[in-house]
Amino acid sequence: MPLVTSETSVDETTGRKYFLDHPTDESRGDLTFVLSLHGGGSVGMWQRLYFPAHDYVEELGVVVATPSSATKQPMSHWVRDADDAHLHAIVDQVTARFGSRIRTTWLAGHSQGGMTSRRLLTKDPFFAERVDGWLSLSGGRLGDAPFVPDFGPPRTEEERAAMQSFMEQRRAEMRPSTLPDADVSHVFAVGEHEIVELPDTSPWAERYGAGARVREADVVDTEPGQVHDGRFEGRYAKSWGREPRPGTAQVWTYPDAKGGRVIADVVRLDKGHTEGLEPNITRRLLELMISAPTT
Repeated sequence: MPLVTSETSVDETTGRKYFLDHPTDESRGDLTFVLSLHGGGSVGMWQRLYFPAHDYVEELGVVVATPSSATKQPMSHWVRDADDAHLHAIVDQVTARFGSRIRTTWLAGHSQGGMTSRRLLTKDPFFAERVDGWLSLSGGRLGDAPFVPDFGPPRTEEERAAMQSFMEQRRAEMRPSTLPDADVSHVFAVGEHEIVELPDTSPWAERYGAGARVREADVVDTEPGQVHDGRFEGRYAKSWGREPRPGTAQVWTYPDAKGGRVIADVVRLDKGHTEGLEPNITRRLLELMISAPTT
């Protein structure tokens, strides 16, 4: 069996590095390109393990680029001026390398990486014209799914005071009121303990004339994810996340969307914001992405 090719690639415009995983067969076509963005306070290495799409590049025909943000204070996070050009360069480099072998392009982002994905689709024509889908990993939904009131890391009162302004800004970004004009498929995945409840309708599905949501078979994992936020051991909060462990995910799809757009909601039961995705739900999310059409 051929092995996955994992590289450390360089954005020649900035000298910044990023992970690139792709199938070993240099002639293989019909590829799905995923630009995977970490959340605030994280880095590319953690994101690569949180959403381990690289484990399926050979099996499913996926190319995954996983960069790190440039901004480190008050925590690492994606910002327009420092990072957008870098993300543009990654897309250009990967597209130039794989060319017509790439069938669809997706943005995938966890937390603030998801918010950044939405901003890019809404504000940046470069991405709006090139991207076929957005996978939001606890990074906001196209159609509100409000986070629980106490959402956030289990900080001490002193830590919360120091981070209050920053966290309020992040929460506001998670609740945008307008939908982007971009023509994309959308998959939303979230931990059960992060949100108040999952709506049973989707304005994004309504845009494409999709039918009422359909409950698909649950995805059961007997193996845990690969990472979690271990900084809070001994004082974990359910909404933020606990240690990796097996789990079950509910999958809802909205059928018959115009142009075959894929629109789906995934709820990981008894999980919060930072437990890494388990193997089977990772595969299922990728299968949904791969099934989407080009825009």
